[in-house]
Amino acid sequence: MEQPLRQFVVKIHSRCNLACDYCYVYEMADQRWRSRPIRMSAEVFERTAFRIGEHVRTHALPSVDVVLHGGEPLLAGISAVRDFVTSVRVATGGVAQFSLQTNGLLLSTGVLEVLAELGVRVGVSIDGTAADHDRHRVHRSGAGSHAAVARALETLAQSRFRPIYGGLLCTIDLASDPVATYEALIAFAPPVIDFLLPHGNWTSPPPGVGSYADWLIAVFDRWYRAPAPETSVRMFSEIVNVLLGGRSAVEGIGSSPTLMVVVETDGAIEGPDQLASTFHGAAVTGLHVSHASFDEAAKLLVPDVLPLPCHDCEVRAVCGGGLPAHRYRADAGFGHRTVYCADMFRLIQHVRQRLHADIAAVTRKP
Repeated sequence: MEQPLRQFVVKIHSRCNLACDYCYVYEMADQRWRSRPIRMSAEVFERTAFRIGEHVRTHALPSVDVVLHGGEPLLAGISAVRDFVTSVRVATGGVAQFSLQTNGLLLSTGVLEVLAELGVRVGVSIDGTAADHDRHRVHRSGAGSHAAVARALETLAQSRFRPIYGGLLCTIDLASDPVATYEALIAFAPPVIDFLLPHGNWTSPPPGVGSYADWLIAVFDRWYRAPAPETSVRMFSEIVNVLLGGRSAVEGIGSSPTLMVVVETDGAIEGPDQLASTFHGAAVTGLHVSHASFDEAAKLLVPDVLPLPCHDCEVRAVCGGGLPAHRYRADAGFGHRTVYCADMFRLIQHVRQRLHADIAAVTRKP
């Protein structure tokens, strides 16, 4: 392993109280969630905390990120969240930073007060307008969830909870209006918005592949030309950062390696769980927190290297080949360019042209 892991995604609950139709965990190729424990046990909590602490000490890390995930992590109960956060803090000597990714349905004032006390940042999944959100993010009854999520976000956006407001996560739907989607999200005053491309690959292509650049360019232009900064859009900010000579901290942008691992509810140590969209068992390492260190697991992860077809591409340093999950083809593994290659090329070129034009305009001024 050339570099230590920096992010640990811990699945403290493996089920969800929504039935989103695009979910890569429940609706795609890997169905191993069916045989996993619903909730992470106290024993696995403690072993996971120990292993994170072990990794921190081995590499003298000044900080690591621990993401509480699922399923829906708050289904584990706020007491379980408190216990796990406390255990990891003790095991790491206090260097762990915590976040929680939730669908928002269980974000009551009481829960937010505990998360604020613990210093756990909260990211919420919401897909734009009420109509667009409720087309996909539904209860098992088929009823939409937007109204409940909006109420939770109104509470999270209050000044007392602002320090733990991590941001919003939105999966792109080509059927939605891009600018209306962006404006619906900024109405909740998020510090950051993450737009996610739907998971797909060369064997199972995402719907409408080739049209995502148009959608993203419309949002970029609206965001970039705003009279005053409204929020950070992570994908755009990182593309700009790399174009200006910096390094990306986001998976799927730039050439920085992916330094993260997943711990499932049964204690299995695995690779990024979006690999579940490729084939059954794609993220498996065969290791468990009870008997293996994270150093051992890192050696078995899918290597995040630039695919050979990308080496001659003029935007390779910015795109980085995209997510490994989006490079997969059943007969040849993960060595392809991303299935979103054409989309990312057009988006990056558009951003580059905007930057060049603005820089040129500034340098021409007397």
